[in-house]
Amino acid sequence: MNIEIENYNHSQAPEYIEICHLLANTICEGLPIAEHKIWHGHPVWFLDANPIVGYSKLKTGIRLLFWSGQSFGDETLQKEGSFKAADIRYNNIEEVNTKDIIRWLKLAEEIQWDYKNLIKRKGILERLK
Repeated sequence: MNIEIENYNHSQAPEYIEICHLLANTICEGLPIAEHKIWHGHPVWFLDANPIVGYSKLKTGIRLLFWSGQSFGDETLQKEGSFKAADIRYNNIEEVNTKDIIRWLKLAEEIQWDYKNLIKRKGILERLK
């Protein structure tokens, strides 16, 4: 795993470190070919330079965000923002269901919206897959 992501995980409050490690390990295993790095201050995984999944610390816990998550058809994920992103939030390790995450990661590979060209297209989001 990227050392910057490990440092990010260790910089969290003690109650969130274990959640961050579990998320990072699950994502790395589920998307082994994805590039991963700190992007805009948070861990993010990319396929072909397109953001796919990431997590961040919010006041309401650790947010796991799928950039194309609204297209997954899963009510567990909540709509986030004005594009196609959806998220779920965790406050303790018992809330994290890795089977759900693995399923979402498979969907994230199959269903992708072109976020990397969003600015070039002046805010118009097109589906890649």
